[in-house]
Amino acid sequence: MMKIEELSTPYYIVYEDRMRRNLELITRVEREAGVNIIMAFKANALWRSFDIVREYNRDFTASSLNELRLGNEELGGEAHVYCPVYTPATIGEFLSRATHLTFNSLSQWEKYGRQALEAGVSPGLRVNPQCSVIDTEIYNPALPGSRFGVTAEQLGGKLPEGIEGLHFHALCESSSYDLAKVLEAFESQFGEYLPQVKWVNFGGGHLMTREGYDVDHLISLLKDFRARYPWLQVVLEPGSAWMWRTGDLVTSVLDVVENQGVKTAVIDASFACHMPDCLEMPYKPAITESVPEAPGLPVYRLGGNSCLSGDYVGDWAFPAPLQAGDKLTLEDMNHYTTVKTTMFNGIQHPAMVMCDSSGDCRYLRQFDYMDYKNRMS
Repeated sequence: MMKIEELSTPYYIVYEDRMRRNLELITRVEREAGVNIIMAFKANALWRSFDIVREYNRDFTASSLNELRLGNEELGGEAHVYCPVYTPATIGEFLSRATHLTFNSLSQWEKYGRQALEAGVSPGLRVNPQCSVIDTEIYNPALPGSRFGVTAEQLGGKLPEGIEGLHFHALCESSSYDLAKVLEAFESQFGEYLPQVKWVNFGGGHLMTREGYDVDHLISLLKDFRARYPWLQVVLEPGSAWMWRTGDLVTSVLDVVENQGVKTAVIDASFACHMPDCLEMPYKPAITESVPEAPGLPVYRLGGNSCLSGDYVGDWAFPAPLQAGDKLTLEDMNHYTTVKTTMFNGIQHPAMVMCDSSGDCRYLRQFDYMDYKNRMS
């Protein structure tokens, strides 16, 4: 064990107390609304922290065989699977490991639906209510021409026999009021099929652990839905909500360079390698040590330590000029960020650290040359 000040940058750090805060809120929603809220591996795969998660819920959702196997081994509960396309090479293992499996298209159902039923796996169909509540197009599953899900028009008033569940996903870090809009569209277009199924999966994007989220409205919305359809099991599979604001990426300033009046603090991490969602979304993470911009304060762009020209984000103001050796805490870098990292340029991954309730820290995972080499082998 060690204290935070003894750790070498860069590293992602996860705090047990913050995890439990989120897990307790999620458990409250489950209990009061009578639904099952399961963890999405696409947003959190730090399995060495799952001893805490298992205290609250063991059920999960997976979108690949690797995620599914990890969930079987490290959580062990219901395994809900959605993949845009299953293949002859993968369907057998999916069916041997899953409890629920959602098909993205009618052609996928026709190809593999019978196998799912024979394997004792509960089959579902992803539907597209074509209700867009997301501004960032790259994260909007309901865009016109989306490849995700079957529209009401394609069903043509008939749900194929054997399908036991319906799955929709149209949110991304959204509010309960966004869910209400999507749910209204879903019921309007697909409500006639609900007496024929056993479960409905509301997908992800329910950011119930964000400050200001109207949790009571969410609970009321879910209870009202269940009152209308009391025979249905209702599942939510948020990604971000489980680990929202549970951890940070701590990095150090290596150098400060200035060009044409722009000051860049070069750090020992990389946006391209370690925070690709900042460039993808794009968004600018909060930095604990920064302050609101004001006249006279030094302002810096942060640049990653790779050779990619676009490996930078900015700008932030600081109370004093930055110098080599200064530590910067980029906040809320546990959900999604840790599963999206790459080793572009051969740049080393930040270590994974867990800090327990007493303030003692331990390495969950450290990376070395063989991790880089083995990724390429």
